[in-house]
Amino acid sequence: MSDNILVERDGFVGILTINRPDKLNAMTPGMADALVAAVEGFNTDDTIRCVILTGAGEKAFCAGSDIATLDSYETPWAFRNRPDYCDALRALLKPSIAAVNGYAFGGGLETAMTCDIRIASDHASFAAPEIKLGWIGGGGMAVNLAHAVGPSNAALMIMTGDAIDAATAERWGLVSRVVPRAALMTEAKAIAATIASRAPIAAETAKLNLRAAWEMSIADAIAYERDLQTICFATDDAKEGRAAFKQKRPPVFSRR
Repeated sequence: MSDNILVERDGFVGILTINRPDKLNAMTPGMADALVAAVEGFNTDDTIRCVILTGAGEKAFCAGSDIATLDSYETPWAFRNRPDYCDALRALLKPSIAAVNGYAFGGGLETAMTCDIRIASDHASFAAPEIKLGWIGGGGMAVNLAHAVGPSNAALMIMTGDAIDAATAERWGLVSRVVPRAALMTEAKAIAATIASRAPIAAETAKLNLRAAWEMSIADAIAYERDLQTICFATDDAKEGRAAFKQKRPPVFSRR
C-alpha cells in the first residue's frame, strides 16, 4: 500500500482517498499499484457493499498522471503497458461513487468516470487537457465522456482541452448532483449508505448489467438483463426481500 492512497471503512462503506494534495493528487506508478491492492481488498471483503472515491485537500480530486514521471518509461510501448489506475478502478466489483472535491483533470476525469455515480462540490471543475500537451487521454476518456455528456460536448472538451465548471457538468449529465463543498462527503456517504442497505448481490449485478449494456445491441442487452435478473431472483436475499414485503418489515440482506 501507499501513504498516498488511504483506505478506510465506515460500516458497509469503503472509502478510498487519493492523498497527495501538494501535487493536486496527481497519480504515480506506486499509487496505481496501491489502488490495485485496495480494489482487490474491497472485492474480496463481503462486508463492503459500496465504495467512495475522493481526493485529499480542498483543491483537487485528481489532476491525472504526474507528468514528471512520464519520461521514466523507456519506450512508448512500456508506457502503453504500464499498470493503469483507471483499469484498477474498473476492476472494482462493488458499486462506486466519485465525490469530486476539486480539479478532475485528465486521468482524474477518467478516474471519476470509472465510478458508477459522480457527485461534485460546487467549486469542482472537469477537463480533458491532454491535447494541450500533445497527446490524448488513454484511460477511457473518449468512450466514457461521449456516453456521459454526448458526442458533441465530449468533442468540445477533448479537442479544446478547456475545463467546464460543476454547474455545466451537472447540466450535461457528467455528474448527478452538485453540493456545497462542506456537504460533499456527507452527501456521498448518504448515497453510499442507501446503496449498502440494498441487496448486495443485486447491487453488484446492476453494476455489471449497466456496464455490459454499453457494448450490446438492445435485444442482446434485454436478454442479458433477464438472465441476470433470474440469477438474482434465485438468491436468498431475493427470497428475504419477498418475505419482508409480505410481512411488512424491512429486509435483512446477507449477500447470499
